[in-house]
Amino acid sequence: MGLLLRWLIAFLLLAATYNPTDYNFVVWARANYVEELPLTVLLGLLLLIGYVIYLRATLRSIGAFGMTVVLAVLAAVAWVLHDYNMLSLENGAANIWLAILALSIVLGIGLGWSIVRRMLTGQVDVDDVEA
Repeated sequence: MGLLLRWLIAFLLLAATYNPTDYNFVVWARANYVEELPLTVLLGLLLLIGYVIYLRATLRSIGAFGMTVVLAVLAAVAWVLHDYNMLSLENGAANIWLAILALSIVLGIGLGWSIVRRMLTGQVDVDDVEA
């Protein structure tokens, strides 16, 4: 459940920032920043805090190389699905949702890597030890 929750929060963070609908921070901020500048700044900073938490944890746990490998695996999966005509890349909105899904998987794995590592190896990270 912990990994699923971490991925879901990463997905919501990315989708709240930008998605192909009109319900996202980027579209809202562009339309309302003049009238709602303090709220725009506050919401932007809250999103930034979420990104800092996720990116810092991801870079510390799997690093830039690990992020690249996870994205490469996800790109290869998309390539295979497209090659077998199970995935069409014609729809721009669907492509954006796929990118949000892929990035959220990377961030979710990065934040939950200690859980994955403990499940695979049985070893506990130093940060996981309770006093």
